[in-house]
Amino acid sequence: MDFIAQAEAQKSSLVSLRREFHSHPERSRQEWETAKRIERELDRLGVSHRRVGETGVYASFRGALEGERVIALRADIDALPVEDQKTVAYRSQVPGVMHACGHDAHTTALLGGARLLVENRSRFGGEVRLLFQQAEEIGYGARVFLREGLLEGAQRVFGLHTASDLPVGKIGVRSGPNNASVDHFKITVEGRGAHVSTPQLGADALYIASQIVVGFQGIVTRLTSPTDPVILGVGTLHAGEGYNVVARQAVLEGTVRAFSPETRRLIREKADELARQMASLHGGAASSEWEDYTSPLINDPEICREVCRTAGRLAGEKNVVTDRPLSLGGDDFAELQLRVPGVYAYIGTRNPALPDTTVAHHNGRFDIDEDCLPLAAGLYAACAFDYLTGDAG
Repeated sequence: MDFIAQAEAQKSSLVSLRREFHSHPERSRQEWETAKRIERELDRLGVSHRRVGETGVYASFRGALEGERVIALRADIDALPVEDQKTVAYRSQVPGVMHACGHDAHTTALLGGARLLVENRSRFGGEVRLLFQQAEEIGYGARVFLREGLLEGAQRVFGLHTASDLPVGKIGVRSGPNNASVDHFKITVEGRGAHVSTPQLGADALYIASQIVVGFQGIVTRLTSPTDPVILGVGTLHAGEGYNVVARQAVLEGTVRAFSPETRRLIREKADELARQMASLHGGAASSEWEDYTSPLINDPEICREVCRTAGRLAGEKNVVTDRPLSLGGDDFAELQLRVPGVYAYIGTRNPALPDTTVAHHNGRFDIDEDCLPLAAGLYAACAFDYLTGDAG
């Protein structure tokens, strides 16, 4: 199957659709119009669909031949609270909201891949499930799809993400760990107020919080292996009521990123322990709140080999990158992989001739080389087709 040629034939419609999504971004759990637009495209394809939660969309269809295999294809659809700083005609029309991570391209590519599969459904059997997932940026949407049982009975799950570090035309498929887990923490330190001239009468929550921040660095550098990447970072610290007052309360927030469940658990336990003990030492108390955004994203090695073969046929073996560096950014596609074996691939979007395609994700100037769209759509379709027909191995 020459899915690339077929995808190239629909490039203009893919570009138009991606620009429409880019111009009308919606933040996590607010993807109302995005969901409606996805549903209109699915209606055009004659594919049945339903809502998942309030703003996710699920669809499924079968090939015309006999077959029992089931594969799920996932795209995330939410945007970020980032101001679009580009001057292009398709820049965001929503102040302070932007597709700064490529989810508009993911959504477009999955719709394009679905179209390719529908047009070729006479050539395969089995079932294709489409997961247009809301709220990836806050680690929410994948669990909604799982709670509704939409991966039950599937044997494979596949997703992809744009990559501004890869040249357009390249496909990244790395076996094993790819992305870190993501946890958010909030630590509240309760002290005791006093005048700054009599610190012995109080318990300085600001000083305690400062010692916690410093102590966290020791957890990383002395309790974990230097060869085991991990981040324990504090992003905000709020404390104090006046320049001459011993702070009675401090609140700090941050994140933990790790590549193994064991390290993730260790960091959390030690962070809680250090906060409590540091507060107690200086006459205060500390409590912790944790939010589990997503698990480490780990690609199944055998399925990686299958996807590499498919990607090689699609883009040429020399364009398949298997050693892309680890990312300490997270993606809740990992939650789907915990239920069903699968692979998350990366589509190159970088073109030095288009400077905005070289900036980092989550940057206000982020953009993609839209030449990636046919390849992304073709990869969705080819991975599903190869698995359902047995050509993946």
